[in-house]
Amino acid sequence: MKKIYLLLLLLLSSEIVFGWGFEGHKRINRLAIYTLPPELVGFYKYHISYITENAVNPDKRRYAVTGEAPRHYIDMDVYGDSAWYKLPHYWKEAVEKLTEDTLMAYGIVPWHINRMRYELTDAMQKKQILRILRLSADLGHYIADANVPLHTTENYNGQRTNQVGIHGFWESRLVELFSDEYDFFVGQSQYIRNPQERAWLAVKGANAALDSVLRFEKELSMKFSEDKKYSFEQRGNITVKVYSKAFSKAYHDKLSGQVERQMRASVKMIADFWFTCWVDAGQPDLQSLIGKTFSEEELKLLEEEKLEMEKNTIKTRPHESVLPGSPFPAKDACCEQYFTLTPAQIRRRAGITKN
Repeated sequence: MKKIYLLLLLLLSSEIVFGWGFEGHKRINRLAIYTLPPELVGFYKYHISYITENAVNPDKRRYAVTGEAPRHYIDMDVYGDSAWYKLPHYWKEAVEKLTEDTLMAYGIVPWHINRMRYELTDAMQKKQILRILRLSADLGHYIADANVPLHTTENYNGQRTNQVGIHGFWESRLVELFSDEYDFFVGQSQYIRNPQERAWLAVKGANAALDSVLRFEKELSMKFSEDKKYSFEQRGNITVKVYSKAFSKAYHDKLSGQVERQMRASVKMIADFWFTCWVDAGQPDLQSLIGKTFSEEELKLLEEEKLEMEKNTIKTRPHESVLPGSPFPAKDACCEQYFTLTPAQIRRRAGITKN
């Protein structure tokens, strides 16, 4: 019985802290659809359930697909203080300078976003319905992750600053409590002239917010006693430890709209990328695809993927853990299967200095 209880607790906790939280990712993808132009919005609205529900697939694949985990983050601090300016922004040059194993070990989200953009453009050119939907949902997920400050650091869960649990706190607990009050009107989607640089700008902006994310939580923790900082809430039949509403509100207020800004940035950027892929594909008539059903082969593939992911989801992510005091410790962010350069070797090879 105890083992079953612990597994249920782990499953619930991991769902709370995945990415922007499962519901957060779904909401972001869903909202992005409404910023598309008339030529696209009909097709995407017709498939809005798929785009919404499958926004979390990349998280579910983390333990089913080799090499999936690094696609969600990049540890910028490994590369030094001037990393954004000196780190190669294009994949080929980055591999030549630092090796693919090293890049995979410390995260590849900005490069992977651009790769997904190429694939979605190709799918639109060929009018492959299922592929368009799968790639659109996945691309939305990676873009949303790139806009999360804690997806840009080795200290992804505050494990190096005695702030374990902050990852899920910032991107899931605050969203759960306050996102219904956010203004998600972000205007209409726009064409991106340099998608690769746009991905890097997202990472740069998220990383710039990292100092506030960590510092404000630490400052407030000095003012709140343990019993005031945390509380217990009922989730179904399970009682779970969470950050208290009072502490959450104080932190949210101190961040002064930061979570809302990053969610809005995610919504706008996703729509801009979808629109850009469509334009680059030659503006194909996707409206003509409305109402067409998946082939038996496509439906079989979807079912196989669903079953595979269901077998591998009762685990926490490398970039998150449950709260302090739980029986599930944080996992190391480094992918052990890779032979990597050390941070010092990386900076020497790339000509990057660290202050």
